[in-house]
Amino acid sequence: MNDLGIVGLGLVLLTCFVSYQGLNDPAYFARHAFEVGPIRYRRQYQRLLSSGFLHVSWWHLGFNMLTLWCFGGALEALVGMQNFLTLYFTSLIGGNLFSLWLHRHEARYSAVGASGAVSGLIFASIALFPGIEVGMLGIYLPGWLYGLLFVLLSAYGITVRRDSIGHDAHLGGALVGLTTMLVIQPELLRTNYLTVLAIVVPAVGFLYLLLRRPAGRLRGNLFNVEPGYQTLDDRDRAKKQREEAYLNELLDKINQQGLEGLSRREKKTLDDWSR
Repeated sequence: MNDLGIVGLGLVLLTCFVSYQGLNDPAYFARHAFEVGPIRYRRQYQRLLSSGFLHVSWWHLGFNMLTLWCFGGALEALVGMQNFLTLYFTSLIGGNLFSLWLHRHEARYSAVGASGAVSGLIFASIALFPGIEVGMLGIYLPGWLYGLLFVLLSAYGITVRRDSIGHDAHLGGALVGLTTMLVIQPELLRTNYLTVLAIVVPAVGFLYLLLRRPAGRLRGNLFNVEPGYQTLDDRDRAKKQREEAYLNELLDKINQQGLEGLSRREKKTLDDWSR
C-alpha cells in the first residue's frame, strides 16, 4: 500500500464529503445520481461526473476509497498529478458513457459510485507495472490474469443482469483507464504487450457481440443466435416485446420533457398506437 499524493487524498476527501451529503439527503442524492432519463432528455450531463462521488452505503464508499488508496499513491508518483487526474476522470466519465449507451432505452436506470474511476486506476497500474499482482485478503493474481478475469466476469454480469452491480461502468472505466495509460506512455505497448493483449482481445470480442447482437443482452445470452425457424407466435411475441420497450421509452421521454419533447416521427408512432 502506498501513501496517497495530494491529488489522491483530495479525491478521497471530496468523495467522502459528497457521499456523506448524499447518504443524509435523498433529494441531493437524486439530483446528482447517474440516471438515464435526465441525462438524455433534460441534458443534465453533469450527472456523468457528479454520480462518481456518490455511494449507496458506507461499505460501498469504503471499498472504493480503499482501492483508490492502494493504487493511487504509486500511480500519482510515477505519472504526475495532471496525468493522474486525467486517468481518474476519463475512467469515471468513460465508464458512465458506456453505461449510458448500454441503458439508453431505460430512462429509469440509475447508478452511483467511483467504481468506474478506480477500475481505471487498477487497469492503468496493470499496464504500467508488468509484474504487478492484484487481489485482496491474501489472494493475489498476476495482473494479466486479474485483468482477463475482470473482463470476462464483467461481460457475464452485463449480459445476464442478475445483480445490482454496475458491471458496465466497471468495464468501461477499466478499459478507458487502460487506454488512457497507453496514450500517456505508449512505450508500454512494447514492454507490456502480452498483458495488454490478454485484456484487450476478449474486451473487443465482447464489444463486437454487443454491437452485432443487441437483442442477446436482453435475452441474457449473446452467444445464442436467433433460431432459424420461428413460429408465428414467436414472431408476434418478439414484435410485442420490441413495441412495448419502445412505448415505455416514449412514455419516459414524455414524463421528462412533455409532448413537445417528441419528434414528429415519435408523435406519429404514438398516435398510430393510440387508435
